[in-house]
Amino acid sequence: MTSIAGKIVLLTGASGGIGSFIAHALAKEQATVVAVSRSQIKLNDICTEIEASGCKAISIPFDISQVAELPNLVQQINQIAGGIDILINNAAIEKYRPFHQYTLPDIQSILTTNLIASMELTRLILPSMLARNSGHIVNIASGSGKKGMPYNSIYSASKAGLIMWTDALRQELADTNIGVSVVCPGYTAAGMFSALGVAAPSLARVAPPKEVAIAILNAIKQNQAEVIVDGFVSKILFSNFQLFPKFGDLVFQWIGVKAVNKICAEKQMRGS
Repeated sequence: MTSIAGKIVLLTGASGGIGSFIAHALAKEQATVVAVSRSQIKLNDICTEIEASGCKAISIPFDISQVAELPNLVQQINQIAGGIDILINNAAIEKYRPFHQYTLPDIQSILTTNLIASMELTRLILPSMLARNSGHIVNIASGSGKKGMPYNSIYSASKAGLIMWTDALRQELADTNIGVSVVCPGYTAAGMFSALGVAAPSLARVAPPKEVAIAILNAIKQNQAEVIVDGFVSKILFSNFQLFPKFGDLVFQWIGVKAVNKICAEKQMRGS
């Protein structure tokens, strides 16, 4: 069991969605949270709350989609907080569209933020972890990376890429003391569908954000390779979806995934 207490944890996407819940959960474990996000105001609020509870937090406003500038971010963190013990690649953007209505900038921005930035940030931080022979990398993927989501195909592609890259990296680092985990939340109360005011598909379980945060902490403590937040039943379903794709299509159609995502796409395209 790995202790998180006293560790320097870099958390991207710290101010949006489940990010703030992860930040607070890390702080309760007595980690120093280096919170990175584009929103200075939201970061200040989160870090003020953490500091008020007697824990440590550092806010660094930064747009990680600017991948060429990531070396500057890492250098800044090293100067302020010291070496990074745990990296949690959480930042992501999600844009619902019929595929043919995505623009090239849409595709590039989603893949850059959700996948390429995580890869580059890890590439920059990993050498120091290897030098110390310790550390942990956690990539926050999604159930959308296990089964493609209609009207959310680019996001699905980015999360599938994150899952496969994590799997490969974990095998590369198997002979070291560096842990590599991927966490796949399903529907959460802090998700984009919720922000759009759209009800989750029928029969879908909507997980509280705190549950996802706890799952991430456990992945680090127990060095878990892959965590599907919705549990064993979801694992079985996703396994069968891989073997029988059209069966998965029928299940998604039955519970209303396609209909819900189409509504999300229509609302986002209207700007509501």
